[in-house]
Amino acid sequence: QVQLVESGGGLVQPGGSLRLSCAASGSIFRIYAMGWYRQAPGKQRELVATIRSGANTNYADSVKGRFTISRDNAKNTVYLQMNSLKPEDTAVYYCNAPEVITSTLRTLDAWGQGTLVTVSS
Repeated sequence: QVQLVESGGGLVQPGGSLRLSCAASGSIFRIYAMGWYRQAPGKQRELVATIRSGANTNYADSVKGRFTISRDNAKNTVYLQMNSLKPEDTAVYYCNAPEVITSTLRTLDAWGQGTLVTVSS
């Protein structure tokens, strides 16, 4: 089994910053892409950012220039640095690893449980 555990969410004022972390654990051989999604109340889950194992990144237009995704392959951990936060960034943020190769060479699509980010004054 593979688990993704997020941390770092919380309440922040508009214009503030937060850093989310997501650590993968379990019987992992290799993880290719990792990413962050978010779901605001009453809205569908949407892509925030992704990063490949070679560090190629992709961002939603709404977060470009404000958010930065990075990863530590040795720790199987992905980060999301969020700056200049806006009230519309309020959502539950989910970590995703769609291509986890396990030690038994299965391919899994793994999700974290989510962490709440609230941007409000």
